Amino acid sequence: MRRLPFTLLAASLLLASGIVSAATAIPATAVKTAEQLRDRALHDDTGYRIVASLTTEVGARLAGSEADQRARDWAVAKFRALGYDKVYTEAVTYPKWVRRSEHAAIVAPFPQPLVVTALGYSPGTPAGGLSAQVVKFDSLDALKAADPASVKGRIVYVGYRMQRAKDGHGYGMGSAVRTAGPVIAAAKGAAGYLLRSAGTDAHERIAHTGVTGFRDPSKAIPAAALSNPDADQLERALAYGKPVTVKLDLDCGLDGEYTGANVIGEITGRKHPEQVVAIGGHLDSWDLGTGAIDDGAGVAIAMAAGKLIGDLPQRPDRTIRVIAFANEEMGLWGSRAYADKHAAEVGQFQLGTDSDFGAGPVWRMSASVKPDARAAIAQIANVLAPLGVAYDAKRPGGGGSDLSQMHAKGMAALSLTQDGTKYFDWHHTANDTLDKVDPQELAQNVAVYAAFSYMAAQADGDFGSAPGAFAKDGTNE
Repeated sequence: MRRLPFTLLAASLLLASGIVSAATAIPATAVKTAEQLRDRALHDDTGYRIVASLTTEVGARLAGSEADQRARDWAVAKFRALGYDKVYTEAVTYPKWVRRSEHAAIVAPFPQPLVVTALGYSPGTPAGGLSAQVVKFDSLDALKAADPASVKGRIVYVGYRMQRAKDGHGYGMGSAVRTAGPVIAAAKGAAGYLLRSAGTDAHERIAHTGVTGFRDPSKAIPAAALSNPDADQLERALAYGKPVTVKLDLDCGLDGEYTGANVIGEITGRKHPEQVVAIGGHLDSWDLGTGAIDDGAGVAIAMAAGKLIGDLPQRPDRTIRVIAFANEEMGLWGSRAYADKHAAEVGQFQLGTDSDFGAGPVWRMSASVKPDARAAIAQIANVLAPLGVAYDAKRPGGGGSDLSQMHAKGMAALSLTQDGTKYFDWHHTANDTLDKVDPQELAQNVAVYAAFSYMAAQADGDFGSAPGAFAKDGTNE
């Protein structure tokens, strides 16, 4: 009998004992099927029909509103109609915020109305409205550095102007001005807060809503966003050097608690049903538009991808789990509840990501996986490359907005970055409507999600999910 060299023998013993794991790989048959799924998805309109159905039959879906329940009922029925094997809900409880009306105007020196929208968790103004002198800051840092005496009793206005970018990176600061700005202003004694909308539509007289960072109602002040043209107008008035007084009249605020739910559909795995590939989007939307790009498109992409996999002659080896998350817009409530509930099962999550950046084509993929799974990620990248998706091996994957919370628990994750060049023209506005969704671009997204999900479900080996696996800068490498 020919003897193995000691190093090979030792490696074989370690592999057999489980101390060393084999590299994760995707079988050639699975790659071929994924290519077929990819090509089929490009000529399939399921995703578009789903988002059209959601935005037409339900419309705007503010968390906690009457439409919240209708959206959940719609999602349960849609999963079943699409052939998902298992459909269920998981309760999520959160503060209920309501918007009734909003008005603003320059009172002096040049009286005229302003277009505004109240921000999430903003309280209402006193009866008759709030009138105060405006103090302007060009940036969040300038507000942080301000003497409280210059702010006390005034309406703070921050004029940060968001810039257009394919990856939407300007929203990082735009979002911070909206979330952190009101909290800082309130702590310095401001009476109210205004910001230039976090959006890239320079000429549309439509304001962008969004959530603030207020968590303690007793410390909150009325907060609203100006449309970009109205922010320009306010700045021109301020440039005259005279005191500018603005009146805010917001009828909005917290109204107790509400219990909604995450809605989940599964294509059950044939060999390892307990192991899941997780994809999804968030079911709620703001109340100004119909929630087509934020995030009806994401829900539709994931639902359609799962359906295409379910339509195959044979079920995948692992379960495809599609999650329509509750109340992402007001602070990732559904996402956090899901991660807390399923944290102990994180090792059963093969790979995951969700879609929440509109309906533009996916152009970049990155991943946070164990080192031995990098070759499998490269196989996925090769299948996605004909769709125009580039693999950035140096960038970590975060799992998307909602599945970022499971990633934080240790789930291996992708980031599938969509082209967001136009996204922030419509984001959180009355212009978030179905006409902004291009059917062909949406189909490309479905193709990406169907192909990657199927390959992950068929992989020989795992991608490294384990409690705390990716706690250090999003990767364990």
